[in-house]
Amino acid sequence: MMGASEVRAAPAPQVSIASLKELPTPLPLPYDPTADARAQLAAAQAQAKAQHKLLLIDLGGDWCADCRLLAGVMKLPEVRRFIDAHYVVVAIDAGRRMDRNLDIPARYGIKRIVGVPSILVVDGAGRLLDGGHIAALADARSMTPQALADWLARWTP
Repeated sequence: MMGASEVRAAPAPQVSIASLKELPTPLPLPYDPTADARAQLAAAQAQAKAQHKLLLIDLGGDWCADCRLLAGVMKLPEVRRFIDAHYVVVAIDAGRRMDRNLDIPARYGIKRIVGVPSILVVDGAGRLLDGGHIAALADARSMTPQALADWLARWTP
């Protein structure tokens, strides 16, 4: 059995743009503060399990530029195909003060989130694969679209 640090990643998609400035606008607004986060998560967990995919929990907010940039990269056709092949994604609103829906990361041993987007990659057995790296994309604006795609590919089998 492989540990999280021994996961062999699938090759990342080659991103068609070199800069985040090239993303189509307006950027996506993926977080619904009125949604039932627990119901969203339960549905995504069931779908991921049924499809033998990883669960990608994206904690953030529509107010967050880094969150929206990441969402924009994830919507690029080549990245979307990759994500659809490997992940079921659920976007959960974390609140402006990162104080909403904290029971969700707590399920995976995360006591608090220190930046958004915070990404939790969970396998079919419910294990958090990126535990020490959940805030790695909180400064997405300083990354290239390819670097974001590479990070997403890092956790895939």
